[in-house]
Amino acid sequence: MTEQTMLPHGVMEGKGSYNKHAKLPGGGVALAIQFLEEAMRKISLDPGDQHVIIADYGSSQGRNSLPPMQIALRILRPRIRPDRAVFVFHIDQPSNDFNSLFEVLSCDPESYALEGANVFPCAIGRSFYEQVLPADSVHLGWSSYAAVWLSRIPSLIPGHFIPFRGAATARAAFAKQATEDWEFFLTLRERELRSGGRLVVVLPGRNDEGLTGFENLMDHANAVLGEMVGDGEFQAEERERMVLATYPRQKSELLAPFDRNGRFRNLKLEHCELAPLPDTAWPDYERHGNSEALATKHALFFRSVFMPSLASTLTLVRAGDSEALHAFADRLQKRMIRRMASEPTPINSFVQTIVLAKCG
Repeated sequence: MTEQTMLPHGVMEGKGSYNKHAKLPGGGVALAIQFLEEAMRKISLDPGDQHVIIADYGSSQGRNSLPPMQIALRILRPRIRPDRAVFVFHIDQPSNDFNSLFEVLSCDPESYALEGANVFPCAIGRSFYEQVLPADSVHLGWSSYAAVWLSRIPSLIPGHFIPFRGAATARAAFAKQATEDWEFFLTLRERELRSGGRLVVVLPGRNDEGLTGFENLMDHANAVLGEMVGDGEFQAEERERMVLATYPRQKSELLAPFDRNGRFRNLKLEHCELAPLPDTAWPDYERHGNSEALATKHALFFRSVFMPSLASTLTLVRAGDSEALHAFADRLQKRMIRRMASEPTPINSFVQTIVLAKCG
């Protein structure tokens, strides 16, 4: 592992940008709600007055966490005394935009925190590749689209920034890191879960052919980055270090730790499903035919989720120049819209949901 590959990653664009433009993860959450409901009905609850803990691993700016937390609380409340406290811990990296998270929790009309007494939202600024809550304390763990981010970048990817467009050596390095990280993530969550607790993880996935549905979007962005280097907007050396620490897994990769007897440590596999996730922006395009509007939605999604990781290699951004960051983002967005508007294509992706129970 060289110093060049140890870059900040996985932090969304701030000032609420992710809340505004990351609609696709919200669609994945909607497909997982039925499994969350079932998990909430199955979690073990003692009859006392000890507080209940729900952990939201990888909350980002909070908007996509509101529906699942609302549903979890609505199923939970009839099962416990009205005065029993419920703590909801939103967990993300220290550099996350927690200001937007707190604003959503306080002001959004859909906020679960406004629905009743004895519900206490909290935030923890720490990577979920660390233990973030006490052992045997969590009743429900929820993670949506966050565990696709790896703990580190294991390899540079000449010619691209995603492993599936790289050489075999880069793909193998990412696959190995993804295997290690998934088992480590599960180990930490198993430690934090109470006996009888449930963990629900929602992830972007790859189908049996190895496709994610994001290939076209990523290829457009990659071409734009090449254009920007060619036009002297940043250096080729900075471009070479641009890598996304993401790895959408296939179902077989998610299930690998449970191969022997359906268990990993004290976690028992209850459900795992891969489902298609259609592009919600595509029907609008089919109705009005406005390719620029479609391209804008796709470009803003890319910008809000992936741009900060790519920009982290730029010298001025690394030095803390916020204006340089916004200028890079604006130029990237503008060029992506121009390219994609000429070739309108839906982002039809895949979502995986895995439900685990802690036994013993």
